Amino acid sequence: MASLPRAPFPPDPERGAAAVALVATTAEVLAHPELDERLLAPWERRRLAGIRVPARRDDVVVARLLLRLCASRVTGLPPDAVEPAQRCPGCGRDGHGRPYLPDHPELGVSYSHADGLAAAAVGPGPVGIDVEPLTRRPGPLSVLRRMLPKDEVDAARAGPDPGPALLRLWVRREALFKAGFEGGFGGGFEAGRDDVRLTAWTDHRRAAVVALAGADGALAPSLSSGPAPLPFSSGPAPPSGR
Repeated sequence: MASLPRAPFPPDPERGAAAVALVATTAEVLAHPELDERLLAPWERRRLAGIRVPARRDDVVVARLLLRLCASRVTGLPPDAVEPAQRCPGCGRDGHGRPYLPDHPELGVSYSHADGLAAAAVGPGPVGIDVEPLTRRPGPLSVLRRMLPKDEVDAARAGPDPGPALLRLWVRREALFKAGFEGGFGGGFEAGRDDVRLTAWTDHRRAAVVALAGADGALAPSLSSGPAPLPFSSGPAPPSGR
């Protein structure tokens, strides 16, 4: 397996840092010799102690490691120099809530994990990413109608196979929410704000559905530039749609 370069994506001083998004299976990340649980901060390891299901614990570890890898590619720092934190906007306390990089307030960060899958994204301004297994089916319908645009739910249910269509709607909603754009659902995903870019794709190799949201113009360079030193998916190129 390829080793991790120290700074595979140095920032462009004229353009600013580009966003980077990665998707991987939990097994892929755990097998990589340079991505190790020892990279996690003491407060993160304390939180892991409360997770009793080993597979879920591994997913959480891997998502946090992928976040460090994304931040490494954006900032040029090695993964062991990346120190993410979390703060809850509701209670104002640290250690839970939305992740961020204290030393890089200009960058947004996001991660996701689900049943042996993980994804992370780091980029200028707000970003949000979500991943789900292809076989997952969101519900119940009452929840979907409350959380998603009703007309889009109805359109998905009218198709010959509504399950995958509803799943795509759900991951897009989650990515927008994590990026802080949750107020734009009223007009539907396509009729929202012009400054938001939303893209979704299927990673067939990992049997995953992924959605990525962020500021328009910040995501396009991230998913097509540079080499791929690790066997992780880095999304479609170029992303399309809002």
